[in-house]
Amino acid sequence: MARQTVCILLPERDRVRLKAIIGDRSRPFKHVQRAQIVLASDRQPRVLKVADEVGCSRPAVWRWQQRYAEEGVDGLLRDKTRRPGTPPIPPEIVAEVIEKTCQPPPSEATHWTGRAMARTMNLSLRTVQRIWKAWDLAPQRIRTFKRSRDPAFADKLVDIIGLYMAPPENAVVLSIDEKSQIQALDRTQPGLPMKPGKAATMTHDYKRHGTTTLFAALEIATGKIISQNMQRHRHQEFIRFLNKVNRSTPPDKKVHVVLDNYATHKHPKVLAWLARHPNWTFHFTPTGASWLNAVETVFSTLTRQRIRRGVFHSLVDLQAALKRWIAELNADPKPFVCTKPADVILAKLQRCPAPSV
Repeated sequence: MARQTVCILLPERDRVRLKAIIGDRSRPFKHVQRAQIVLASDRQPRVLKVADEVGCSRPAVWRWQQRYAEEGVDGLLRDKTRRPGTPPIPPEIVAEVIEKTCQPPPSEATHWTGRAMARTMNLSLRTVQRIWKAWDLAPQRIRTFKRSRDPAFADKLVDIIGLYMAPPENAVVLSIDEKSQIQALDRTQPGLPMKPGKAATMTHDYKRHGTTTLFAALEIATGKIISQNMQRHRHQEFIRFLNKVNRSTPPDKKVHVVLDNYATHKHPKVLAWLARHPNWTFHFTPTGASWLNAVETVFSTLTRQRIRRGVFHSLVDLQAALKRWIAELNADPKPFVCTKPADVILAKLQRCPAPSV
């Protein structure tokens, strides 16, 4: 604000009115301060002295001296209308931004960025970001999917979801799979723990101490897990694990097993083992739909909570860590609950493009 050169000569009626404003306890503070500025400016003392006395800035003193000179005491009690802020973006511009965002960019780029859209539409980056947020657009994100090509997809889906939601009487429903090639990775240097304002640190490079395969069987009704670490995942190891699971299940009950289409699960010797155990029944997930296997949720949680940021100094250290993690889950198991009926899943999958032959 430019410096004001105003000489304040208060008439008695204005002095009385200003003192009344200052003494009125119901007055807003801004009115009281303005009255104090004008009252202290009588007979043109130094602006700095008025500012120190009232406890405000010099530009404030100049502003309200000028306002009093132009409009009197009434001018101190109202604020001038201000210029409107940035005008809203026209609806047609917003619609054009939304339309372009949902289309590929004109260059070889794979998706729109905020700056690219701002240059194209001659808008600010913040404006583009506000439009995207208001319309829930995130071109930087992408979700993956895979639609099964199995001709018997619907029948297998209904069969497996039926086992999850309405298991047969006097039967045990298991979800079996193996998580192969779990690496025992050790960091080259020790990291630092997280602290306020700083994230935990970990070196980008690592030492390899070998791999292990975790076989797991999730009991749907109880949430308990039967597991075993092995060096390889051939049909020999799979049969050994099936024998362990068989010893852990009641012999008088039927056993229904959900598993994927990995070649080991269909090996002739595995099928021969299955023939020798008539109370066992295999239910294979559709091709390309291993997400129907409930034990995959256990492997996903294991990866996030124990493996991805884990530091293992040896293969034995890794295997011991996996056993402890499984033991913690089994100490307080949670049953696997399927909440989506087969018809709901099928209806949702209809939105996916049909797979090419």
